[in-house]
Amino acid sequence: MNVPQPVSVHGGHSGQFCGHAKDTLEEIVLAYIDQRYAWVGITEHMPPVSDAFVYPEEKGAGFDAGTLKERFADYMTTCRRLQTRYADDIRIYVGFETEDYSGSLDFTNALIDTFSPDYVVGSVHHVKDIPFDYSKACYEEAADRCGGLDEMYAAYFDQQYEMIRAIVPRVVGHLDIVRIFDPDYRSRLLKPMIWKKILRNLKLVKQLNLILDFNLRPLSRGENEPYLSAPILKKAAEMGIDIVPGDDSHGVDTIGAHMHSAITMLGAAGVCTDWRQPVDASH
Repeated sequence: MNVPQPVSVHGGHSGQFCGHAKDTLEEIVLAYIDQRYAWVGITEHMPPVSDAFVYPEEKGAGFDAGTLKERFADYMTTCRRLQTRYADDIRIYVGFETEDYSGSLDFTNALIDTFSPDYVVGSVHHVKDIPFDYSKACYEEAADRCGGLDEMYAAYFDQQYEMIRAIVPRVVGHLDIVRIFDPDYRSRLLKPMIWKKILRNLKLVKQLNLILDFNLRPLSRGENEPYLSAPILKKAAEMGIDIVPGDDSHGVDTIGAHMHSAITMLGAAGVCTDWRQPVDASH
């Protein structure tokens, strides 16, 4: 029986280029090599459009939008250098992770034009311009701004749909991260108003032939299931959507930590474990 090799379609956050991660990018790459990953996508966060979207941790470290843009350029240069240096050991795809807030989609396309990444991960971390996954307080603020949790879920999936249409990311990141601080997410996701939007988004992913990130970050926090939650995974698998593990690593210690569980879950769901790569062979 062939055991699928570990891969990550969404990973490689490092303390060198991300305020809430640790270790250098080269240490991250060497850990992927040590863990015998077949290939990995390195997908640091895009810089903010303006100072209004600089995270508190970044402000505390003395960054503003301008210096974060400089750091991002350094990231792209560094990652390309590592891609070449370790080409004989691992296939590295150089990418970045998007944001979705006021002004971000046009800025994302400008970054793509400037830096020519191998691919991007399309992610949403804001609703009503509030970074809902930053803290429980921010999550509650976003929900209040929307008029309740159901309404926040609805707004999130609507934003996600428009983001996918606007930038057509090769990979859609952590599709249901909106559940992050909601203990009742299992029932909420299945509410008809919300489930209808999820199905609409999955149909668009299938129509555009994109990849879904099976994001292991929740397992590293001690939660029971990755993003995608079980009913979304089941439906996406039934639709024949390509689903690929993303460790969403934020340091050496989370690389490979839950990969065996992920592969088992995906196999049980009937997902093809001949992992589709985020860049076409003709690239």
